Amino acid sequence: MRVTRIGHSCHLLEIGGRTLLTDPWFTVTPTYDPGEHVALTVDRLPELDGILITHEHYDHCDLDAITSRTDVPIVAPHTVVGRARDLGFREVRELEAGDSTEFGDVTVTATPGLHGVHEVTYVIQGEGQTVFFGGDTLRIPELDELPQRFGRFDLALLPINGLCIRPAGHRQVVMNATEAAGLTAALQPRTVVPHHYAFTSGRLGDLLITKAERQPVAFADEVRRLAPATEVRLLLPGVPLTL
Repeated sequence: MRVTRIGHSCHLLEIGGRTLLTDPWFTVTPTYDPGEHVALTVDRLPELDGILITHEHYDHCDLDAITSRTDVPIVAPHTVVGRARDLGFREVRELEAGDSTEFGDVTVTATPGLHGVHEVTYVIQGEGQTVFFGGDTLRIPELDELPQRFGRFDLALLPINGLCIRPAGHRQVVMNATEAAGLTAALQPRTVVPHHYAFTSGRLGDLLITKAERQPVAFADEVRRLAPATEVRLLLPGVPLTL
């Protein structure tokens, strides 16, 4: 199994002989910037078997950027399905928490999530390996219970920036580093990779709209304290990790 973080929450996951793309985001704007190098352009992506989308926010669902790949199946919750079909994606599989779909011998199961809008997370299983992809969810009790259903996790991909919306009374919509470390302790994956921590809303947006933590090292320290058996890997965009 191999994972390559393209940037933000967008990863290439190679598992069970299949290649999946998570939460595509390739188009940078003044108010939506991943805050880090985007490792690949769409035309440099390898052949894909599927694209997994957790929710409709632009930084996780940049569908306009990937319309050259309308032959690739999209897996998404109901809030994304209509737009994907309108853009010409030929196969759109609607999954809500508890639903599953298959790509050959790889099974993708939607699991619960909680964010500012409707969101699902995903468990991906293939060739005896199990991955949790957390999109940009908050930590909720249902996620702590995933090992009871899926067994041991080999890899967890978790958001950590604790994003808050200033105009909404600093409402938190993404788990922070400490909460993500707590979820790591509950899931007990062999390896955890943080994501969703460099994002910026632009200079004015960061001052007036969003507030976020950008310290992956703090997450690594918390995991070492709460889940010392789990290896933390801080992946630069474009650097593959083979497990």
